[in-house]
Amino acid sequence: MPKLKTHKGAAKRFRKTGTGKVVRSHAFGRHQLTHKARKRKNRLHTDVVADPSDQAKLKRMIPY
Repeated sequence: MPKLKTHKGAAKRFRKTGTGKVVRSHAFGRHQLTHKARKRKNRLHTDVVADPSDQAKLKRMIPY
């Protein structure tokens, strides 16, 4: 079998868990944080499992 190439744009944005699910981070957590509530900011900095409809596509982009 030939080696599979990793999609480098996806590799910077997603990662795989130990069980093989793809995890993403939230948007809107980088700047203009002074007007956002602390609860909202804390939630923005936690990772979340990517949408189930995108899992197969993301797993092909990040094979390893």
